[in-house]
Amino acid sequence: MTDRVHRQVVSFVRRSARMNDSQRGAWDRHAADFVVDVPPAELSTSIADGASVDWVREFGRRADLIVEIGSGAGDSLVPMAAARPEADVVAFEVFEPAVASTLGRIGREGLTNVRIVVADGAQGLGRLFDDGTISEVWTFFADPWHKSRHHKRRLVSGAFGDVVARKLVPGGVWRLATDWEDYALWMREELDDHALLENVHGGWAPRLADRPVTKYESRGIAAGRRIYDLTYRRRA
Repeated sequence: MTDRVHRQVVSFVRRSARMNDSQRGAWDRHAADFVVDVPPAELSTSIADGASVDWVREFGRRADLIVEIGSGAGDSLVPMAAARPEADVVAFEVFEPAVASTLGRIGREGLTNVRIVVADGAQGLGRLFDDGTISEVWTFFADPWHKSRHHKRRLVSGAFGDVVARKLVPGGVWRLATDWEDYALWMREELDDHALLENVHGGWAPRLADRPVTKYESRGIAAGRRIYDLTYRRRA
């Protein structure tokens, strides 16, 4: 097992990100241990061409690798990572106060199997992982971008499915959830006929037992929205 390098380059916070005292304290205590700094491209949340991370060295072990895109304040990430101590989880989130809240949760739970990258997750998935190395990808409650002219900004698409399929191990799974019916149907239209991804349940998936009901999800349920789960498997 290799020793993990302790970084000092994640001690800064962008001026646009305002944290409360609790978040600032969590960032100061835990960022150097759990936030992985990667070189940016033109935008502060983009990732430079040629950027790389040795995840085995980062975690100090070789284990199943899970990636969550858009981890928010860690409401799903932390309990799900705690339930999977045998796996390593890399989360992408661009909003630093939310990352700070996640760091506080990680610290309170005493987790060691989580790392966070403050950058665009779609880009990070494509650039920071070798093909065929990820066991699971989690995409829970991504921004639905309701207006038709904004649909091109939706994370879930056939093109992004190409990236996910390329990074998953054969038999690896992509777990998704949304509380917006139009986005759920969009996901099915984009992914059900994908050449490299199989809809495991042939339709909507049962709720993943390990995924907790978050505050965001509770608000959707209270508003009368149905929760749609999907699971796709990388074909052999």
